[in-house]
Amino acid sequence: MRELGIDISGHRSKPLAEFARREFEFVITVCNRAREECPVFSGVPERLHWPFEDPATFVQDGEERLRAFRSLRDRIHARVMVFLGEGAYGSREAD
Repeated sequence: MRELGIDISGHRSKPLAEFARREFEFVITVCNRAREECPVFSGVPERLHWPFEDPATFVQDGEERLRAFRSLRDRIHARVMVFLGEGAYGSREAD
């Protein structure tokens, strides 16, 4: 992300308990494992699934692995931009 000028050094993984009382309009999963294990959220959020392959499961090391993460980052970014452009309308199926 730093390569794109985005500082995420202050970000952290958060336990789901931090979101227990919040309502969301959308819940988006980006891998099949998350889709299967995704908990129920309060309210009735629209559940979307964008099935990207998890690069952490790649066996490559070094530059090949880095390229895989960069590629995924760019694909997710493109998908988010399409989603934001669609607003609350339109198809939200992955690629």
